[in-house]
Amino acid sequence: MRQRKQNKKAQSANKTTEKPLLIADKFTKAPKVSRKAYTREEREELAKQQEVQDREAAKIAQSHKRGPIGRLIAKIQSSPDKISLTMAIVALGVVYGDIGTSPLYTVQTFLAGQGGLKNTDRVAVLGMLSLLFWSVTLITTVKYVFIAMRIDNNGEGGIFALYSLIRRYGAWLAIPAMLGGAAFLADSVLTPAVSISSAVEGLKTIPIMQPAFESNENLSMMITIVIIVVLFSVQSRGTERIGRVFGLVVMIWFAFLAVTGVISLSGNWDVFEALNPMYGLQFLVSSHNTAGIAVMGTVFLATTGAEALYSDMGHVGRGNIYFTWPFIKVALMLNYFGQGAWVLKNLDNKEMLEINSLNPFFQMMGMNVRYVAVILSVTAGIIASQALITGAFTMVSEATGLNWMPHLQVHYPARTRGQLYIPAVNTVLCVSTLAVLLIFQDSEHISAAYGLALTITMITTTILLAVYLWYKKSKVFAVIFTIVFLAIQIMFFIASMAKFLHGGWFTMLLTIAILLIMVTWKAGTRIERSQRRHMEPKDFLPAIGTLHEDFRIPYFADNIVYLTSDSDMKRLDTDIFFSIFADHPKRARAWWAVSVQTTDEPFTREYSVENFGTDHIFRVRIRLGFKVSQSIPAYLHQIMHDLSETGELPKQKSVYPKVDADPEIGPIRYVLIHKALMPESKISAREALFLQMKYVIRRFAGSPVKWFGLAPFNPLVEVQPLFISTQQPPRLKRIQVVSQRASTAPKAAHLMAEKMEKGNSKK
Repeated sequence: MRQRKQNKKAQSANKTTEKPLLIADKFTKAPKVSRKAYTREEREELAKQQEVQDREAAKIAQSHKRGPIGRLIAKIQSSPDKISLTMAIVALGVVYGDIGTSPLYTVQTFLAGQGGLKNTDRVAVLGMLSLLFWSVTLITTVKYVFIAMRIDNNGEGGIFALYSLIRRYGAWLAIPAMLGGAAFLADSVLTPAVSISSAVEGLKTIPIMQPAFESNENLSMMITIVIIVVLFSVQSRGTERIGRVFGLVVMIWFAFLAVTGVISLSGNWDVFEALNPMYGLQFLVSSHNTAGIAVMGTVFLATTGAEALYSDMGHVGRGNIYFTWPFIKVALMLNYFGQGAWVLKNLDNKEMLEINSLNPFFQMMGMNVRYVAVILSVTAGIIASQALITGAFTMVSEATGLNWMPHLQVHYPARTRGQLYIPAVNTVLCVSTLAVLLIFQDSEHISAAYGLALTITMITTTILLAVYLWYKKSKVFAVIFTIVFLAIQIMFFIASMAKFLHGGWFTMLLTIAILLIMVTWKAGTRIERSQRRHMEPKDFLPAIGTLHEDFRIPYFADNIVYLTSDSDMKRLDTDIFFSIFADHPKRARAWWAVSVQTTDEPFTREYSVENFGTDHIFRVRIRLGFKVSQSIPAYLHQIMHDLSETGELPKQKSVYPKVDADPEIGPIRYVLIHKALMPESKISAREALFLQMKYVIRRFAGSPVKWFGLAPFNPLVEVQPLFISTQQPPRLKRIQVVSQRASTAPKAAHLMAEKMEKGNSKK
């Protein structure tokens, strides 16, 4: 009778457990995916892209019928050099901001270096203009536009993309690549500070604003800080949207530069004698050059946007830069020569001789025009900062791909792969730029540090370009290229070193700090990967299979998911294997090793599975497009459901409530493995330092838990030792344990003998 009651209770308990004990959907949501392959927004965007492609194809087909010119246009539009009016406007806003602000301060800096207008003469002005014209022509036009931009890595430019093309030719090439990238990123901190502050200080030339600036010395810095904070705040919207707005402004700005330059010339075409390079060469060594070699540091200011132009190529396309550069170059030269003509006209003007910090850019304009110039220059300063910020995002993204920097969360707010936004980098740049302002206070002191790091980037880019030309093009051309451009840029570097004690030290300090991060991360990753070991199925399947069937051990979870960077589908990383068996074995219904890859296509969503002939261990590789959010829990639930429907994964029923509220899939435990260095590891002090520093950087860079959206699921983060051979200490020597009674007996006998000897001596 009692047995019958117990059976009834067991049957009622089984009926109860057939249904979930709680309808969890009322309180939480299961991570599910849609049945559709694309979202509505993605379908609309793909339709727009297809429509654009169809229109371009129709235009190309039409142009074929228009003779040789039409065929040439068709060829260009079907190549990487294709031109789009929209992206050409974006190129104006994103690429040319930095180089577009150089007329604001280049000639002014030259006059200050000469000791003012009173110490300047015709020879000096023509010499400066000649050096300036040929520096921009050789560095920006020839080196970057004609040569560097023809060398791209899947459409991307910049020093890291260039290094990726040639790294197989020597491990030493990583040194100039890292150094140049670090210097570029350091300059990205200074550019917003110097460009915006110098533009804001232009407000002081407006009579209405002068009393406000005189009563508040920090007003200029306060306005600059507000503009910088707003600028960095809008970066998440994407450079394409910003570029469209900025592009129209830049078009107006460069047109303004050209028009004001032509008006200042006033038919004085003699100034164009400076197009003869001999004027510049003679001026360098003449007594008219009171600044000496340092004058090349001033001339260099006109080329500061060249490296950003190459780095931003992936953002806007090479063809759009080719299309817009002639307009930019002509506008710049007209303005520079217009300023030179104004200086020649006013060499004997006593009123101008008395002005401190004379700036020909503003002085050559009438008062009414000067109002417009100040407003446009402030806007141009903001745009100059934008060019370097977008370049910094690209640099960091490429450094991450090379394993020179920690993996950071990247957003792609626009339609193309090149349009990206990195929140962590944006924050660091903003804070660093504000720190520069607080340290140096005004543009005059900031400019002392400006440009020095960029000369390093240009020199290292020249070295990498020379290696590419040597192996891919002509060895003779590579030698000529190296000699010409290294000579010019080393001269720039020597001239810029004059600024070292006046602020250049800060730039170099930033460069060294960024370089240290890259070197540390690269070396630490190399050491870790050298210790990575894989197991063949015949090695790991018996042990895991035995654990799977060992009912003495309770389940750690129904599903244990390991997220790993290892993409090997046919083998298993030993880190995962030993994590399963570490301490108390982690028994599960199924173990999963999951890797996630980002593709160059925007909306890729696909996965591959290897089950090694079992129903309990799965190797999964998920491939996601660069615009697809990494919703790993939702995708894993879909994969588990798919495998359950095909019978590859046994049915799982979750009875008790759980946070993901999916009753068809058992509880999931996510595990991430971090490596650690053991004190006894047989490793050099230098390598140990690299690893320890890498772990510190990783701690500040952020956790993968957030990147993969795992925070709500309480993932387990394990630390495992690196499998580096350990040092073998010398063998221990065993000694006998002596009891207290045995140890005191000899002492007592010794004391008794001493007493007897003393008694005998007294007798």
